[in-house]
Amino acid sequence: MAKIGVFDSGYGGLTILREIRRVLPEYDYIYLGDNARAPYGTHSFDVIYRYTLQAVNYLLNSDCSLVILACNTASAKALRTIQQVDLPRINAKMQKCENAKIVNVLGVIRPTVEAVPAITKTGHVGILATPATVSSESYVLELNKISENLSAPSWGGQEGLFVTQQSCPLWVPLIENGEHNSPGAKYFVGKYLREILAKDPEIDTLVLGCTHYPLLEKEIDHWLAYRQDIEQSEFPEPVASPQIRTIAQGDLVARSLADYLARHAEYREQLSTGGTCTYLTTENADRFSQSASVFLTEKISAEHIDL
Repeated sequence: MAKIGVFDSGYGGLTILREIRRVLPEYDYIYLGDNARAPYGTHSFDVIYRYTLQAVNYLLNSDCSLVILACNTASAKALRTIQQVDLPRINAKMQKCENAKIVNVLGVIRPTVEAVPAITKTGHVGILATPATVSSESYVLELNKISENLSAPSWGGQEGLFVTQQSCPLWVPLIENGEHNSPGAKYFVGKYLREILAKDPEIDTLVLGCTHYPLLEKEIDHWLAYRQDIEQSEFPEPVASPQIRTIAQGDLVARSLADYLARHAEYREQLSTGGTCTYLTTENADRFSQSASVFLTEKISAEHIDL
């Protein structure tokens, strides 16, 4: 029997794993964090693809039949190539094994964007993400595809979705260094939100396009609730403005996976149902176990591996 693998370049994917296990607690999981080479967001396409494929191969060789790229950067930069180029070769090789199984690799971007049209009221959507995800324009492309397929894609006379992106290069380092509740985090939350809303003041939906960002969601929502056009006070008063909703990915990805398994018995029937989870990291295992507590509500014990 096989397991579900969940991969991220660091800790952020734990927010996805947490929601997947809440929705689908019966299955066995392996979480792999490539923390020794994180963050991926500033690397080139070739490096991200190579690192991601190494992790995917490790998980598939560890008896996973489904691998979730719980990393927006990996989903944006590597998923398509892995699905189109590598998976046919891998599946052909798997069929020659004694215990043959079929395998697949899924990302987090598509399940996220599918929820957007039902949420936005203005059709103006903002994407907060790492530099690599922004440069890939994966969210823009996927949202445009969905918009084109809508039967009546119109918001206030505007056809389609108007998408604005904002790179937030300092958010992941702040979170991974445990500084997401610090004054520095508050400053950089305000900085990037101010920049994206200056590009498009009509945004009413903000997609948190990185699995780390839910740890900043409370600070983001607080800033949005108390923002003003010209911030002169350390504690600004609330101002009348369009309500902006933030979208985190965990629940959306978990429910999308549940739907996928309901529709694909060939994968569901391969999976073992012991309710276990193994944690692997490319960095120091003790450090990972301690830092993971920021993202999870339980203490875990991780194992070091080399990719």
